[in-house]
Amino acid sequence: MTAWYVLVEEDTRETKYAEGTELKLHRWKLVATRSVGSTEEEAAAAAERLALEHVPAVIVRHARPGDQPAREAYLTPDGTWVVSVRQRGREAHVRVSVAQLMHRRTEHEAPPPSWREKLREAF
Repeated sequence: MTAWYVLVEEDTRETKYAEGTELKLHRWKLVATRSVGSTEEEAAAAAERLALEHVPAVIVRHARPGDQPAREAYLTPDGTWVVSVRQRGREAHVRVSVAQLMHRRTEHEAPPPSWREKLREAF
């Protein structure tokens, strides 16, 4: 049985200053992964729900109870949703896609160096 996932990515912005110039840096960040079932159709339906309901963190931070931000959701031919969410002069972009988990590896840390190895490094 293959598990299908919905991936939610947000366009994160960061403002940096270099030599007196303001730089607005954009990058996509994976903010959520959800296992949604065993069929692609179930995953596509869950992706649509998330595309129409997910509110990015930059909008949530400044929202008041009862607010409903403006939203434009586009479905690309490959099944990915690209969403623009706006509220009170702030705009955020979200990408929602369907994927299969093909590989997973857990983290394994190397054992700490022995006292002999530490001594060798010192000399």
